[in-house]
This record gives sequence, C-alpha cells and structure tokens, in this order.
Amino acid sequence: MRGASSDYVRVGSVEEAVQTLDQANGAGKILAGGQSLASVLALRKARPAVLVDVNRIPGLAMIRPGADASGSVEVGALVRHSMLVGQTDHPLLAEAARWIGHAAIRSRGTTGGSIAHADPTAELPVVALATGATVHVAGPRGVRTVAASKLFVDALTTSLADDEMVTAVRFPLPSRWGFAEFARRHGDFALVTAVVAEVGGAVRVALGGVAGVPVRAAAAERVIARGRTAREASQAAAEEIEPRTDLHGSAPFRRAISAELVRRALVQAGIA
Repeated sequence: MRGASSDYVRVGSVEEAVQTLDQANGAGKILAGGQSLASVLALRKARPAVLVDVNRIPGLAMIRPGADASGSVEVGALVRHSMLVGQTDHPLLAEAARWIGHAAIRSRGTTGGSIAHADPTAELPVVALATGATVHVAGPRGVRTVAASKLFVDALTTSLADDEMVTAVRFPLPSRWGFAEFARRHGDFALVTAVVAEVGGAVRVALGGVAGVPVRAAAAERVIARGRTAREASQAAAEEIEPRTDLHGSAPFRRAISAELVRRALVQAGIA
C-alpha cells in the first residue's frame, strides 16, 4: 500500500523546522531516518499534510560531552544508531544500539527519531529512563528540557506538542551498567529489555516491552539498596510489573523473562 500524498519541505535550521510544523497546524511530521515513519505512512496509520525533512540541519549529528559537571554525553537528534555503536564515550549506549534492528536500519535510524517515536519495545527509550536522560525540545515558544520519565506517555505517544521537535538527548554516564534483551531473532523487536545503570551512586533498573512505556523497577532498586542478591532483586522486579499479553508472548512469559534479564543485567554490572 502506498502512503497518502503529502507536501515535502526540506529545512535548513531548527527554527525553520519548528515554523513549518507550526504552520502545518498539527498535520506535520518530522522526517529524519524514516525507519519508523515510513512503515506508518505505508499502512496509512498517519496521513500528514506536510513532511518536514530535517536531515540537512547542521549541528544535530554530533556526540559531545554534556554541559553538566557530573558527567554525561549529549547526543544530537540526527545521530544514527550506527554512530552510537561506534562511539566510546557512552558504552551503555553503544551496547544498546547494537541490538537495534539490522545494519541497514542502524545506518539510517536516528536517536531523536527513536526517542520521539516512543516504541515501548525500542532500546533507546529504556536506556533514557534507566540513566535519567533529559530531552532537549525546540518549539515556537522556545527551547525546553523534558525528563525521559515525563516524555513517554503511552505506546507511540509522547508529551511533545505537534509543533515541537527533539534536538538532542543528554544521557548521564553510569559508573556501572548492564544490558540484557530477549527477542525471537536478533534484529526483531524486543519482547523484554532490561537496563541497569548506577548514576550518582544510585542504582536504577528499567524494563522495556512490559508496558506501553518503559518502566522503572522501584522494588528491585530498593532490594539492591539493602544489599540483597541479584536473584532477589530480579524476582522483585518481576513481581511488581504488570506485563501485557499479546501475540508474541503471555504475561507470565514476559514476567519470567523479565526476572532473568534483570538478573543478567545486574550480574553484568557487578551490582548485586
């Protein structure tokens, strides 16, 4: 099926992109890598009047140290997944990006697109939640910063306005981390992803694929803070979540997988 017809506008600056979105009155869509948007358009699940191509905007394809003194990495919205794999400034991001799709997808898909698309099975949103990332957003009212925990509202839904765009994501650099994912085949959408990150001396545990948005495993974090074992923490994580049942797996299956992946991520991090 072919997508519905849309106007195409190639912009050269963030300001021009925001202005074009504003003029579209809610009927505009950002086009970057297109790895998520193309399939949505082909199935006509979205019929934007205007596609705003942001690929020529300078300065959005850079990875640089964050402005804070505590240690972080700022990733521009147009940084491709393949670039995340190759960088060494943030090892957790490099590991997570290796699990994204296949080589062709990693060569086109972008960090900003993955965050804005808010797929509950995607790797980068889980890492963002686990590390306490903040998202830089530009709109007609200016620039604002949104915590990852406030950005994701539901599956494929964020708190971004129709006339706003992601420009960068600041990922705190964890002192220790662990990443584990289960998919039917490498490159498939994840059924469950577990990320453990120690940031500022506190251990954070996040799970993807078990709800409409990535979720923190607060009970597991409390178990870890008490100095208990990885197995006890992973069991606490499995007991507190309410995973969904779908064609790919039942709720009990996802709960069992979650427990094992949290345990593996904790062991990899050397935390419990």
